[in-house]
Amino acid sequence: MPQDQPLDPSFDKAILEKLQQLQEKYAAMGQDLSSYLDGLLYADYRTYWDLIHLDTLLSLQRPQTPFHDEVVFIVYHQITELYFKLTLHEYDLMAQTAREQGGTVSDAFLLERVRRVNRYFEALTTSFDIMVDGMDPKEFMKFRMSLLPASGFQSAQYRKIEICSTSLDRIVHHNMREDFAGSPMADIPKLMDHLYWREGAVELKSGQKTLTLKQFEEKYDEDLQRLARKMYPSNVRSLAAALPDGPSEELKDAMRWLDINVNVNWPLAHYKSAVKYLHKDPVDLAATGGTNWQKYLPPRFQKRIFFPECWSEQEREEWGKGWVMKEVLGGKQ
Repeated sequence: MPQDQPLDPSFDKAILEKLQQLQEKYAAMGQDLSSYLDGLLYADYRTYWDLIHLDTLLSLQRPQTPFHDEVVFIVYHQITELYFKLTLHEYDLMAQTAREQGGTVSDAFLLERVRRVNRYFEALTTSFDIMVDGMDPKEFMKFRMSLLPASGFQSAQYRKIEICSTSLDRIVHHNMREDFAGSPMADIPKLMDHLYWREGAVELKSGQKTLTLKQFEEKYDEDLQRLARKMYPSNVRSLAAALPDGPSEELKDAMRWLDINVNVNWPLAHYKSAVKYLHKDPVDLAATGGTNWQKYLPPRFQKRIFFPECWSEQEREEWGKGWVMKEVLGGKQ
């Protein structure tokens, strides 16, 4: 249609109304709507492969060996990190909303965030058979040696999820939790030095930090400490405690499931996999400079509990035992 002719009166009124709204929007910002419409007119149509950067995504699997199952190992860990990213995406919104609303959020808002995180972890846990049953053990032991000292232990996103979920005193070494309970923000550096996982990557024989841990600390320690300060008033536990009437029963139930998903089901899925692929006597592990993952992964030893106020004393005492007996040890004491 020539530009000097008026629009057809039969032109869709809804479109005209949207154009009017767009003109008002861009005028308020001192922008020319016509220029933006030109951009829309000349832009190409979106495609699925461009939207999710499919070619780039599929180029990120770069095995170090010729073994077929190394690709399975790499892809599943990448999937895991994407679910972790979705989790932190929810926690970012949680912290942002709390800042905008004077440090508080509603019960319904917090419930939705926790439920979403639970769905992400449930998907991860139920899909872990891809790792447990989906690789040839002999192949795994061969290609795994080419990946040293890299380890899933070095997942910074998982550590960030822990920091965003609860107060730091809940994720220090279990022998120190009571001493650090209710610590002020000023004590964050001290608590960070005693987070439970720092003892999960020391050599059995020497007690010294492994290269795996040294690499991780050098790359991420400052970032994790900044996050700990940011989330001090905005982690799930703090925000739930700040609710005027306390958390609803629905929220408490969701928080309990978050504890189970992150601190029981997920680490024990790893434990089950490690039992199949890496089972060695601690003496052998010490001789090779290894770490005793048998003491690090099972929840019954670490007893990581984000929300102890949501559990009875007996439940806290028996944390994780039932799952280990049933799923990993086949009911054998």
